[in-house]
Amino acid sequence: MDAFAVAVCAGLAMPKMAVRKALIIGLYFGVFQALMPLMGYFAATLFADKIIAYDHWIAFALLVFLGIKMIAGSFKEKPDSGEISVKPSKMLPLAVATSIDALAVGVSFAFLRVVILPAVALIGVTTFVISAAGVKIGNVFGAKLKSKAELAGGIILVLIGIKILFE
Repeated sequence: MDAFAVAVCAGLAMPKMAVRKALIIGLYFGVFQALMPLMGYFAATLFADKIIAYDHWIAFALLVFLGIKMIAGSFKEKPDSGEISVKPSKMLPLAVATSIDALAVGVSFAFLRVVILPAVALIGVTTFVISAAGVKIGNVFGAKLKSKAELAGGIILVLIGIKILFE
């Protein structure tokens, strides 16, 4: 949802919708959203056997933390940045910033014994599609969707965390 919100902002900053830019933005976000959980998963597998008794608490805490962070972020005013550039110097920091939370999700995946390759492929493809679509949505519909998407994403993460705790 962070990547979607940033993609919507990118669309807002485009005076005219550029399909090429939407695809590039989607690709940056999709690749990083897939790589970060993969990195978190492999990092966690190195020490998962030492904390297996607490794994559900860790997954709960990570998801609730990320969800609350997203919910809080949905109420913050975000500055308007002007025309969006798709140069690596501009896109890499955005892609990393919006996907850093996915590193923690990868750790949760290791504790939950998720089959990682299909999961990260699905995350990457989904993020690519919603980010590319987010650019178009931002361009067409304006700023009102930005905070609602982030709020919805945060609520969903908190609910998933609670579900994991009760399982």
